[in-house]
Amino acid sequence: MTSYLPKYVIALVACLSFASLLTSHATAQSTPNYPNRPIRLVAGMPAGGGADMNARRLAERLHRILKQNIVVENIGGAAGNAAAVTVVAGNPDGHTIFFSSHPVFAVNPILYSKLPFNPADFQPVAQISLAAHVLLANMGLPANRVSDLITLAKSKPRIINFGSGGPGTSIHLAGELLNYQAQIELVHVPYRGAAPAVVAVMSNEIQLLFDNSMTAIGHVRGGRIKGLAIAAKSRLAAIPDVPTFNESGAPGFEAGISHGMFVRSAVPKPIVKTINNAINTALSDPEYQSAMAELGVTLIGGSPEQFSSFINAERRKFTDLIKKQNITAN
Repeated sequence: MTSYLPKYVIALVACLSFASLLTSHATAQSTPNYPNRPIRLVAGMPAGGGADMNARRLAERLHRILKQNIVVENIGGAAGNAAAVTVVAGNPDGHTIFFSSHPVFAVNPILYSKLPFNPADFQPVAQISLAAHVLLANMGLPANRVSDLITLAKSKPRIINFGSGGPGTSIHLAGELLNYQAQIELVHVPYRGAAPAVVAVMSNEIQLLFDNSMTAIGHVRGGRIKGLAIAAKSRLAAIPDVPTFNESGAPGFEAGISHGMFVRSAVPKPIVKTINNAINTALSDPEYQSAMAELGVTLIGGSPEQFSSFINAERRKFTDLIKKQNITAN
C-alpha cells in the first residue's frame, strides 16, 4: 500500500513513537522493586498505648508480607500534626508511611486556622481499624444509664464536668456531640492526655470521660470507673454488660477513633497498591483480628477510595458540630 503522507510527517511519527517507548521504559525503570529497604512507619501517637500496640502488631505482619523490616517511630503531640510534618519531610517513595488517627485529616483542617502541613500532600492507603468510644463515669455519679445522665444534666446545667485529652481530640468532640444531640450542657475540662483525665474521673475531679475502647475496657473491668454506654451499633464482647447508647437512652449516638495508613501524595500508585494489598492481607489474619477484638477494636481494610470516603463523611459530620458548638483547638 502506497503512503501519500509527506516524508517529514512519517519521520516525525517514527520519532514520537520511539520517544514514547523510551519514556515508558524510563518510567518503568524509575519505579524500583518495592520495598527495597526498611520501611519507616511514623506513628502519630506516644508509645505504649492501645493505638501504638495496634501499629506495632500491624508492623510485625507487614514485615513478614513485604520481606522488609518495618521500623516504628512514635511522634506524639500537636494532635498528630507533628507526625504529619515529619512524614512530609520524607522522600515520597513509599518507604515512609504515616500511621495516623483519622481526625488528623478529618478534623484538624477544620479546627486549626493554620496547619503546619498541607493535607493535600497526603493520600490515604487503607483504613486499619475502628474503636468505639466508651462513656466512663465516676462511681458516685447518680446515673447508671445515659437517659439518667441526660435528666440529671438538664436539671443541673453546667454542673457536671467531662474531661478529655485536650481540645479538639476525638474524646473531646464525642462529649460535645453528646451535648449537642441531647441538648445538655456538660462542661469540658481538658487535660494533657487521656491518662490524667482517667485519674480525674476516679477522684471525682470530673464526673465523665469518653475514652476509646482500647483503654476503657481495662478501666471498666478494674471496677474503679463505671461504663455508662458504648458509642457503637453493638455491644463489645470484652465488656458485654455495658450497653450501647441506643439501648441506654440516646438513639443514633456513635463516636469513635479510626486509624489508617497514609503516604505522600507523590508516591506512585503501583506502590500504594502494593502497600494496600499487604495491609489487607495482614488484616485478614485471624490471630490479629482476635487480639484486637479483645481491645474492642474492629479491623476494617478496603481500598484507598473507601478510606477517603470515610474521612470525608467524618469531616462533614464534625464541620457542622464544630461550627454549632463553637469549638476551637486553643
